[in-house]
Amino acid sequence: MRTKIIILSLLSFLVLSAFGQRTPIEPITLLNHEQKEVTFPLEKPAVLFFITTYK
Repeated sequence: MRTKIIILSLLSFLVLSAFGQRTPIEPITLLNHEQKEVTFPLEKPAVLFFITTYK
């Protein structure tokens, strides 16, 4: 039973990933901790690191 669930999950992942875009169309823009916009370029891979704080 567990093997069937794993195989079904992998197949559904492959099918869903086939419909995704290869690269984003627009640059990714986020706000930093000082509320300034930061834009990530699309030409090179970027690693996003988030730290979440609660007030």
